[in-house]
Amino acid sequence: MKKLVSLFVAVVLVVSVYAQNPSIYPVKSGKGAAVLMLPGFTTPGSVWDETINSLEGDYQTVQISYAGFNGHPAIEMPWYSTIKNDLIEYLENEKLKDVIIIGHSMGGMLAMEIASEAPELVSKLIIVDALPCMRALMMPGVPAEAIQYESPYNQQMLQQTDSARLAMAKMMSMNMTMKNEKVEELVQWSMEADLETYVYGYTDLLKVDLRPTLAQIKAKTLVLGASFPDRDLVEKNLTDQFTNLAGAEILIAENSKHFIMFDQPEWLSTQMNKFLVE
Repeated sequence: MKKLVSLFVAVVLVVSVYAQNPSIYPVKSGKGAAVLMLPGFTTPGSVWDETINSLEGDYQTVQISYAGFNGHPAIEMPWYSTIKNDLIEYLENEKLKDVIIIGHSMGGMLAMEIASEAPELVSKLIIVDALPCMRALMMPGVPAEAIQYESPYNQQMLQQTDSARLAMAKMMSMNMTMKNEKVEELVQWSMEADLETYVYGYTDLLKVDLRPTLAQIKAKTLVLGASFPDRDLVEKNLTDQFTNLAGAEILIAENSKHFIMFDQPEWLSTQMNKFLVE
């Protein structure tokens, strides 16, 4: 009986600690129109540093980092939806209006979902190499209900040795940027991640399908994709997935992998600045 009581107390304490941790970590800089900068999975808000320096005009940028990554404490699941809700609450509490949201990868998914749920808060979206539904490409035909936290694959991931995890991080990172000098940085971000956040957070992402709600977005939208691995296929996938978002402009960065801000920074800043003044 004492063991059961001790276990219950331990579980309560863990949940209590998780509940006290914030899900987002904002960093403000500059003055002007509000720009919310959302990074991708395992990536810190500082990934946008060079992009911010290239913005032409007066902006107050807010770079977001996420719980469980880059040394920030983890939170309890669900992870993705908590971040999304807290971002909307942040915009409301800060009384930010006509917000421009720039999101890469998972950050692009968050940008779309915020703009569909709170269209009155958002004026423009720049979506950088992100899809409304990752699952449709990675696991075609698999319904969201079939993806669960407790699965044999997730258990295998949670039991990985450090060396196996490092090998996987290196392989994935090499497929995300053309710049060899950036690969080690991506590996470091992946290895710094809280393991449960990494595994279960990615499970959250696979469940997301924003295609049916894209029509609710009122913000003017620019979608920027990376040409790797096949430009025509990338363009087709983006066109198909964004079909419900009327007026979205889709452009492809040549000679770029997933991290367009690393591989084609000048092209990225040119497209952003042009779009922001339109």
